[in-house]
This record gives sequence, C-alpha cells and structure tokens, in this order.
Amino acid sequence: MTASNAVERDPVPQFGGVPVHNLLRSAAGTLERAVMVRLVERLPVYATLPAEHLRGDIARQVALGIRNVADVLRTGELPGPADQAAIRESAARRADEGIPLEAVVGAYHLGAEVCAAHVFAAAEPADLEHVLLVQRHMLAYLTLVSCEVASGYVQERQMALSDEQVALQSLLSRLLEGGCPQAAAGRAGILLPPCYLVLRIGIGPHPDELAPGVNHTVAARRKLRRLRNELQRRTSGVPLSVLSADGGLVLVPYDTPAADFGPADREWLNGLVGELERMCGAELLAAAAAAAPEGVAAAARLAGEVREVAQASGRGPGLYLLDDVLLEYQLSRPSPARDGLASLLGPLEARPELLDTVRAFLACSLDRRRAAARLQIHPNTVDYRLRKAADITGLDASRGSDVLTLRAALAAHDALRQAGREAG
Repeated sequence: MTASNAVERDPVPQFGGVPVHNLLRSAAGTLERAVMVRLVERLPVYATLPAEHLRGDIARQVALGIRNVADVLRTGELPGPADQAAIRESAARRADEGIPLEAVVGAYHLGAEVCAAHVFAAAEPADLEHVLLVQRHMLAYLTLVSCEVASGYVQERQMALSDEQVALQSLLSRLLEGGCPQAAAGRAGILLPPCYLVLRIGIGPHPDELAPGVNHTVAARRKLRRLRNELQRRTSGVPLSVLSADGGLVLVPYDTPAADFGPADREWLNGLVGELERMCGAELLAAAAAAAPEGVAAAARLAGEVREVAQASGRGPGLYLLDDVLLEYQLSRPSPARDGLASLLGPLEARPELLDTVRAFLACSLDRRRAAARLQIHPNTVDYRLRKAADITGLDASRGSDVLTLRAALAAHDALRQAGREAG
C-alpha cells in the first residue's frame, strides 16, 4: 500500500454541523480508555499482557489509530507511508510477543467500532449522506490497516520461523553427531526428553503421485505435509525430522527412558506409524530404535540398518525393531560365513524371478496364495518356481529343514548386494 491509495475527494463529513474529525479529537482521551477496556474484554489475550505493556506500547498504538481515523475523515486520504510503516512495525512486535494475528487485526476493528459508535451518536436524520461517507472512509481505512497488519505480522513470523528452523536443524545435527546436545537444545529453546524414538522411514508413493495429468511434486508435498502435521499432533514436545518424498529420519520425543522401552511402548509406536501411514495416504516401512539424547547417533545408524534388512528381506509396510529381524540382521554382518551363505543362492542370479518367488514365499510365512498375490501371479506358478529353485540350489523352501538356511542365505545375499551398490 502507498500514499497514492487515497479515498476519493469528498466534502468533509459533518454531523449536526460539526466536522466528524473534531468529534473524535475532542473525545480522544475518553475514546482511548474505552478502546483499552474493550480490548481486554473482547480479546482476552490482551488481558494476559503486563500492565506496563498495556499502558505503554498498546495504548500508544490505540491513540495513533484514533488519530489516523480522524485524519482520514478530515482529509479523505488514507494513512501515508510513515503511518503504514508504524502499523507494520507494531504488528511485527505483536507477532514477536505471540499475540495471534486475528487478535491484532481485531484490535483495529474494535478501535474503529468505538470511534464509529461515538460519532454516529451525534448524527441527525439530515446527515444520512455524511453517515454513508463516514462509513466508506472507515471501511477503506480498515482495509488498508488489515493489509498492513498482515504484512508486518507475517514477515516477522517468517523471519522467526526461519530462525527457529535453523536452531532445530542445528539440534538435529548435533544429536546425529553424538556427544552432548544440551547447548544446541538451549539455543532451540527445547527441553531434551528422556528418550528419542529414532525412526528411519521409507515412504511409498501416494496414488496421486502415480496418476497421469497430476502435478506429482504438489502431490508429494501434500503427502509430506499431512505426515508432518499428524506427527506433530500425536506427539508431545518437538519432533525433529529430515524427510523427502521417499522417506528419511524422524526423532520422536518420548517420556519413557530408552532402557524401559517395552511392549506397551512398542504398541504405541506401532499405532503412531499406522496413523502416519493412514494420514499421508502412502505405505510406510519404518524401523525404530529408542535412545537417550546422547545415544541418538548410534540409534539412527541401527534403525537405518534394520530398515535396510527389513526391506531387503521382503518385509511389507509397518514398524520393525531389531528384535523383528535378529537373524537377518546378524547374518548380514560381514563374516566368512556370510559369503558362504550368499553363494548358496548364486545359481539363481540368472533367474531373478525364482529368487523373488523364494523371497516372497518366505516373507508370506510359507503361504503360496499370499505369495502369489504379492507377486501378482497364479499360485501354481509359485509352486513351479519353488520347485525349479529347489532343483537348481538343492534347497527347498517348502521343506522345514531348509527354510532357516534359505532365510540366512537371502540375508547374506542381500547384504552383499547392498554392499556392492554402495561400493559402486
């Protein structure tokens, strides 16, 4: 808004032969007190401010608002650049103080309401034309004020949020580096929890990300926004995260110490992952580890490894802890035995469909129909492929004595393949 935004030139409005702006000026002190009372009564957030603040900055802004209204009625022109800047600066201070935007805008409207009630009480039937003129001037003034307040308030909040985000990311980095995060937490204004639940999450695509003609970037951002909002809603404290459309890291503050993490905590975390999945509309494969703030770095590495093992072993969406993949995790660690186990499946490298079928069959608890549904093939095809794989490797996935060996061989095979990708 600039000073060029002026109300169309009109006669100076008068009620009963007295210029309306004079009615305001002569009662300025009374009106200021009336507005202050109304603020506290109608906008309770102002009642929580210190008395010194109310009598100081807030009262000065009320007085300035009344003078601005009187000047608009006298000149027919909206407040110029200096007064607009003062309105923006005041709104920025209110944003910094944490007063809601609607209360800041509402304060100006309450002030205008008090002024209007005072001057309209002096209007006579013959003043109808000037009543309408006053209404038009005040509406133009409130339109300008609302825009300037929003501008100053939002700009301040954006700057503050930027600073907060920098502090939160600094805390997250410190937690992931290891060591004492107390100083970084203090700068972020956060009281560290007894425990963080460290989640490594893989996020599948939302259906909109796959739909033709849809802006897939927008769909991915909406998915992440819903996930973050639900995460914030369902957790106490401040969750920390680094997320992209296909997944990332989340630290959930938790009141139970890591050493006491038990079945009830696992159930709560499982429910959280389920709700996050439901709200974002995409499948989640999450691995978790609990740790004190000083142990977040190690927990993040462990959760990442658990997620890799769960994903490589064909686990479906859901939550996984180390206890869920103990065998696969141990067998995926470097050792001579790992190489030997992986070599058992070497003959299937040229037949990836056989390897995928063995993996799906084991992941589906030896249920051929579930495996067929996962692979989108006929159950008879599953049987054929399992027999073929048994002929080639000598290991039969339907024979109990071979199941453990096949699970171990798959874990070792997947670990070596992952190591090869990372080396490449």
